[in-house]
This record gives sequence, C-alpha cells and structure tokens, in this order.
Amino acid sequence: MALSSIANPDANSNPSPKKRRKIRPENQVQIHAEETRWKTEAEQQIYSSKLVNALCHLRPPDSVSASCRSVREAADRVLANSAKGRTRWSRAILTGSLSLRLAQVNRKHKRATKPMTGNSRLKKPAVKKKLPPLQRKVRVLGGLVPGCRNLSMPNLLEEATDYIAALEMQVKAMTFLTGLLNGGSGGGTLAESSGRLGSHHSFTS
Repeated sequence: MALSSIANPDANSNPSPKKRRKIRPENQVQIHAEETRWKTEAEQQIYSSKLVNALCHLRPPDSVSASCRSVREAADRVLANSAKGRTRWSRAILTGSLSLRLAQVNRKHKRATKPMTGNSRLKKPAVKKKLPPLQRKVRVLGGLVPGCRNLSMPNLLEEATDYIAALEMQVKAMTFLTGLLNGGSGGGTLAESSGRLGSHHSFTS
C-alpha cells in the first residue's frame, strides 16, 4: 500500500472533479413556465376578458377620482385572481380591502378610547436609527410590492419579479382595451369590446 501510494502520488493529491448536477426535464419545464408567465397571448386574452366583465359590473362612480380608483381596484383584483393565490402579492391584494376596512375601524376605536393627557403631548418621538443603503432600498421595494414588507431579500426579489411581469401584462391589456373603446376597432361599449377580444390575436407591445 505504501509503495503504491509513493509510486502514484497524483492518485491521492488530485481528487476527482465534481460532477455537475444535471437539470431534470421537469425542472426545465418549471423554469420555462416561470420565465414565460404573464407573457403568453392566451393569458393576456383571458385577463382582458375577465377585466371587461369586472368593469361592466362596476357601479356608476360619483366623481372622476372615484371612477379611476374603482377601475384600478377592479384591474388589480382580476390580476390577483389570475395568479390563483400562488404568490404573496396576489393574496395581499385579494384580502387588502377587508384588511383596510378593519384597520380603519381599529384606528377609530383606539382614538376614541385613548385618553389624552398632558404628559403624552410633551413626549418627543423616538429617534429612528438610519439603516444601511441596501436595507433602505429593500424596505422601499417591499413597500411597493403588496404584502411583501417583511420578506427576506431572495423571496422579495422573486415576488417583485412576478409582480412586475403581471403589471406589464396588465398595462398591455388595458392599452388594448383603450384602443378598442377609442375607435381602434370601431369603438363601442365595454360589452361590445368583450365580444371583440376573441377576434383579436395580438396586443400592443
């Protein structure tokens, strides 16, 4: 044994090279699905059709600002439904309206029950420590993506990537519908535009 090791010193000094992990076919399909999500024409057509149906059932707004807000909320709800609850941002949008109402009720209740004393008015707000630049940017990004304020950076980046792709599809779909309503295909109402979606096979980029 000693003679063989001395005769072949490279046998022990050079370990075998590490084998690269092969990507299985099912993993390739999953990666491809994640990369093309929200970018297929079928998904855009389905979203546009559901969006038109949701807009047709909106109540007449009292003002222009209320109209813009209701359209935006309807578009976001349809987008969250299209995600089928697989992402944190979609679940946050679907439960956001209820959570907002509960938060408003709780704030009113706290204001009504909290006694105002002279000492409480004299208290100075606590000084917040400054975060490093990277953590500040992560916190800002977490505030922009619904339901992702306290996520770790890898999970936040994954959610943000999916959310941005979904918003891009939303913009394309709403631009396409705006063109239909403004006379790009003869004008008409939302109901008529819903009927035209099946005959159109491309969205404006």
